[in-house]
Amino acid sequence: MLKAEASEKISKILNEYLVMTFATLLTSAGIYFFKFPNHFNTGGVSGLSVVLGAVSPELSAGTFVFIINMALLLIGFVFVGNGFGLKTAYCSILFSVSTLAFEYWFPLSGPLTSQPLLELVISVLLPGIGSAILFNYGASNGGTDIVAMIIRKYTGLNISRALVCADIVIVLMSVFVFNTEIVLMSLLGFGAKALVVNNVIESLNTSKFFTIITDGEHGEEIASYITHKLHKSATVNNDYEGAFTNTRRTVILAALTRSQALALRKKIKSTDPSAFIIINNTSDIIGRGFRESI
Repeated sequence: MLKAEASEKISKILNEYLVMTFATLLTSAGIYFFKFPNHFNTGGVSGLSVVLGAVSPELSAGTFVFIINMALLLIGFVFVGNGFGLKTAYCSILFSVSTLAFEYWFPLSGPLTSQPLLELVISVLLPGIGSAILFNYGASNGGTDIVAMIIRKYTGLNISRALVCADIVIVLMSVFVFNTEIVLMSLLGFGAKALVVNNVIESLNTSKFFTIITDGEHGEEIASYITHKLHKSATVNNDYEGAFTNTRRTVILAALTRSQALALRKKIKSTDPSAFIIINNTSDIIGRGFRESI
């Protein structure tokens, strides 16, 4: 039993790190292939590296990413200590190394296309999706996230505000280095980045909340399916009455993942085609089987 639990735990950890590796490489590719060649500065360590790479051309933006991230990593361990996560350390190192590796394997002399707006969209979309996936696993690529952790620890400032403040300062640096077109593109990308990350996080966390109105016999079968087949709990109340029919009705409340929701809809359709079902999307469920803390 203990061996099986240990094996399951190891498998879960390996799975998490596999997904985090993919998300980090996705972020790194979006930044190297689309952000760096166009000098887009949308904040973060990559944005700061774009500015420093333009000011000091003897060192590339990828090299600055590596130097800054490694320095922030050390500072994070010193000032944040135990609050600094292993996942963030792993992703920060992988992000820095993979960016340098892309630079070595695929050297670029300029943008991949002649469409800067298209490249801005991709430079925001790929890192945005990658960052959202990492956030969902309780990790990040480090960088200004580490600065925000330190600021929150010593000032009590909200971490999201600290991140926004740090990113705004970095974006505004472009004014002194690049032309107006690049600055405006960077500001547009900075605004779009927040929307992409928030929407992807919400999409990843979306679950389905069911309100099922049926009769007692079918209600028992549906509730049993939820608990024994889908391994989720449900709240059942048999003491409802239909206003139109004046008959006794059973109401079942249940929160499920999207894949489980599809299975339940099929089950209800085959069990009681006349059941009345209300399905709501929600990304904020707290409790066993979902998010365990507020």
